[in-house]
Amino acid sequence: MENNSNSALKINQVIAVLTILVILSTSVQLFNMRGIETQIAKINIQEEIEENIKVAKSYERTEKVTSNIEENKNEELLPSSELNRLQKVTSRSEVNRTEKESKIPQAVKKYKKIEEITISTNMDLSVRCGISKEDFNKLMANLKVDKSGFFERNSNTIYELCEKYEINEIFFCGLIAAESGWNIASSHRKANNYISMMSKGKLIRYSSEAEGLEAAAKLLHNRYLTKGGSCYSGKTLSGVQKRFCPNSNTWVGLVFGCMKQVIK
Repeated sequence: MENNSNSALKINQVIAVLTILVILSTSVQLFNMRGIETQIAKINIQEEIEENIKVAKSYERTEKVTSNIEENKNEELLPSSELNRLQKVTSRSEVNRTEKESKIPQAVKKYKKIEEITISTNMDLSVRCGISKEDFNKLMANLKVDKSGFFERNSNTIYELCEKYEINEIFFCGLIAAESGWNIASSHRKANNYISMMSKGKLIRYSSEAEGLEAAAKLLHNRYLTKGGSCYSGKTLSGVQKRFCPNSNTWVGLVFGCMKQVIK
């Protein structure tokens, strides 16, 4: 009888232990399931948030595109009359701006009067006489000793060449008159060579009056009136004479006398 009681007790103990193990196992499984559900819920919430952000950005882009389309549509729908009006306003603004710019005072070059021209034998022959082209033209038109009309006919060319090559206009005319005569000697006239430029003992020939005058001005500037030039000996009449006409004692007086006749 005692043995049966012990056996029954052991069986009950085993059953109790098994029951406890089953309960523990079930609790662990429930706990794990709840953890998994919690993780799944977090993932779902995160995905939902990201989806909402994507939707919001997409909506924002759509709003911008719609706004641009509306603006472009409004521009396209702008009446042609309004467009013309805006173009005219813009055009007037440009015209007004140009007019204002044109009214900005510019530096005005001051010229001497014809009667203010001064010359001397020691003058710098590279310094202009200081009168305007219009006054120089008048001076040449009233040059009584210009028997052939050469100086009056070429007054613009002479003035512009003297400006280009930095030569005194009165000296240039005086030199031409001294070398070719006021009536321009036939040989010089045929060669279009007015200051006796020579090559191999003969006058160099040029194709036109303008070409001959420019050759003369260029020669004077490059060789006689510029430091370092092959014939430079000073910028005065005596300086030029030393290489231009070295064997003459009357050249300076002849050229200066012709210069005086120009402004007489």
